[in-house]
Amino acid sequence: MIHPGLCSVTFRALDVPALIDLAATTGVQVIEWGGDKHVPPGDPDFAAQVQTLCDTKGILPASYGSYVRAGMPGARAEFAKVLASARALCARNIRVWAGDAKRADAGAQAFDTAAADLAHFARSAAQDNITVSVEYHRRTLTEEAEDALALLNAAAEDNLYSYWQPVPGRGLARWLEELDMLSPHLGDLHVFHWIMTDGGQKRRPLAEGLPDWRVLFDAWTPAPRWPHPRTAFLEFVRDDEIGQYLDDMHNLKTLCGLSTD
Repeated sequence: MIHPGLCSVTFRALDVPALIDLAATTGVQVIEWGGDKHVPPGDPDFAAQVQTLCDTKGILPASYGSYVRAGMPGARAEFAKVLASARALCARNIRVWAGDAKRADAGAQAFDTAAADLAHFARSAAQDNITVSVEYHRRTLTEEAEDALALLNAAAEDNLYSYWQPVPGRGLARWLEELDMLSPHLGDLHVFHWIMTDGGQKRRPLAEGLPDWRVLFDAWTPAPRWPHPRTAFLEFVRDDEIGQYLDDMHNLKTLCGLSTD
C-alpha cells in the first residue's frame, strides 16, 4: 500500500492549524513538516504542540523536513536542534540536505565532510529509532543518482536513506534509471509535475504527469530495510492554489490505488 502524504512547504502561507485542517478534510493522514516555516528547529515545546494538534485530527507527523546541510559549517550543532524538534514532533524520519553544490563542483574534501556528517546525523537519530533521509536535489551532492549512491555508501549507516523526486527535463528513461540505482537506499518520494520551458521550470497540474508517474510508482521499490509505510508526499502545486491542491491530491490518491469517490 502507498500512503498519500503532504509536505507542509506546499503551503508556507498557511499556519499549522489551517494546514492540519486542510490535510484532514482531504483525507490526508501523513504530513512532512517543514523546518523553515511551520516547525522551526530547536523549539521542541512548539513541536510537541504541533504533534498534539496532529493527533486530534488523526494526522501522522511522519517526517521532519529540515534544512540542515551535511558538509557545511555548524551542521552537527544544527542537527542536534533538528533532532530535538523531530523527537518532540514524534516524527520517525528526518530529511536533511547534502552540501550546496554538485559533487563535480564541490570537490573531494566537501564530499568526505558531508559523508562524515551524514554518518553522525544517522548515528545520533538512531538512538531515538529515527531514520535520516537525504533530499535528492539539484545543486547538492545528490544532484545525480550516482553521486547520491556514492555518498550513502561512504556514510554507511543502516538508518540512512535517500528521497527521490524528478528533476524536471530529464525524462522518464533517466528517472527510471535513478530509481533503480537508488533502490538499495530508497525511502519515500516527493511528488509534483514540473516542466522545463524557455523561461525555466514551470509548475503544472499533476494530472498532466500521470502517465509518467504511473510508471514511476510501478518501478518504485523502497530499500528492503526501509522501516516505514511507503508514502508519496505531494510537494508544491501550481500557483500555490488550494483548488489545484484538491485536484492534485485527488490524482495522487488515484496513483496510490485509493478510491476517490
